[in-house]
Amino acid sequence: MEFDVVIVGAGPAGLAAAIRLGQLSAQHDHSVSVAVLEKAAEVGGHSLSGAILEPAALDELIPDWQSQGAPVTTQVTDERLSFLTPSKAFTWPHALVPPAMKNAGNYLVSLGSLCRWLGDQAEALGVEILPGFPGAGLLHNDTGAVAGVASGDFGVGQDGSPGPEFQAGADIGATITLLGEGCRGSLSRQVIEQFNLDRHAQPQTYGLGFKEIWRVEGDDHRPGNVVHTAGWPLSGAGNGSNYGGGFLYALEDNQLVVGLVVALDYRNPYLDPFQEFQRFKTHPSIAARLRGAKRLSFGARTLVEGGAQALPKLTFPGGALIGDGAGFLNAAKNKGIHNALRSGRIAAEAIFQGLVDGYDAGAEPVAYGQQMATSVVAEELARARNFRPSMGHGLVLGTVLAGIDQVLLRGRAPWTFSLGAADHQRLGRARDHRPIDYPKADGILNFDRPSSVHGSGTDHGTDQPSHLVLADPSLAVTVNLAQFAGPETRFCPAGVYEFVQPENGGAATLQINAQNCLHCKACDIKDPRQNIRWTPPEGGGGPNYTSM
Repeated sequence: MEFDVVIVGAGPAGLAAAIRLGQLSAQHDHSVSVAVLEKAAEVGGHSLSGAILEPAALDELIPDWQSQGAPVTTQVTDERLSFLTPSKAFTWPHALVPPAMKNAGNYLVSLGSLCRWLGDQAEALGVEILPGFPGAGLLHNDTGAVAGVASGDFGVGQDGSPGPEFQAGADIGATITLLGEGCRGSLSRQVIEQFNLDRHAQPQTYGLGFKEIWRVEGDDHRPGNVVHTAGWPLSGAGNGSNYGGGFLYALEDNQLVVGLVVALDYRNPYLDPFQEFQRFKTHPSIAARLRGAKRLSFGARTLVEGGAQALPKLTFPGGALIGDGAGFLNAAKNKGIHNALRSGRIAAEAIFQGLVDGYDAGAEPVAYGQQMATSVVAEELARARNFRPSMGHGLVLGTVLAGIDQVLLRGRAPWTFSLGAADHQRLGRARDHRPIDYPKADGILNFDRPSSVHGSGTDHGTDQPSHLVLADPSLAVTVNLAQFAGPETRFCPAGVYEFVQPENGGAATLQINAQNCLHCKACDIKDPRQNIRWTPPEGGGGPNYTSM
């Protein structure tokens, strides 16, 4: 198959690019063929975010989105920022909350539902959307430029041989390939390495976000209510000082979103982000909101936090990076949907004229990088550039530094802090840290991994090769288990990694339960030797976040 533009990922960035190309094609009466590849079984199936949407970016893309029935209806009505101790919650004065963290005029949304609606808008403009088509590899022309995407094979057995329902993947050629895979996209990682796009960038830093939707009882549920938290359990209570924070978002229909983001630059290898989230819900101020409630769904996903300092070069021969695959999330706001939408729109506008004029084979869409450098996205990230490095100094000092930068100086400080080492390089040896005691699952407030994976709707075919690949299988035992106490059993929220001790003694072995994988990419990021590589599984497999 051949298209003018192939977009990998039906998230907000990829769909915004597709919609804008469709709009421009209609306005200029010049047909541009566009295909969007999505590894989930349906659009929105793998899209997960808190999520608070700044609507201005949607205004720019589809001005009449309200009359078109966009699932953007719950506006933020009131909000507060709370600092938690193990037993108390203290409200931060609203006047001292950084402007970036205020949400007046914003909306609480389901990213899965929003993407599904955006997909409908794209298809109405003639865009071809291909769900269940993972981007398994890149196509290259004779000069080495990217020339499209190879989708994954279907029906391959665990031993790698074709099964009875085998279907070979398709080569999908393109003049321009846009990678909008989201955080730590597998093809985005390939092109960054192949073209050395991050040679002038600082190491990216990440967070692992958890989200549950609960059905609550009581008359005090107010749709539009927003609570953000800092402090416990990630700081204090014998847990050191780790960056992260929680959130509560009140939706319509008595639904309450409960979530926690844990920064992946933590040092203690015994820290378990999933268990930190379970413990978060036992805080008196959180537990009170969940009394008598029922958990409906669960999800987990990594997010980029490095901001301006960690942005790679956005373009390469034959294509470009858009959305969180590049790293446009604003950590000071803890929001990225609006910047993803804008990056997709700007990419479409930048490449359209080149498509009209006729790009040379393997041309690099440099206009996109130039336009992004002068965009409101770049301006916003520049103002927030010191927030995440500041918070790396611990809760107290980090809050002071971030307050000076964001409240007093409004992001216009004459200095820029460094992000430091990559997340996997910060993990300490087990001998230098103590195990952390976590509460046992009670099935009421906090839950175990198996029931949580079930709540994510995750499903993979049982007879397929593991999509989690170890470059050197021996390192799992000789390095990870011996030196770091097997951190993959903790930084994975789904219980994918399990060390098995033979009954008759002998060395432990690592068992990979790939069918549990939530596609969060934490293992690809935090493994101390970067020995684990996440690759796309058979198309359609994974979690089901369409209602998340």
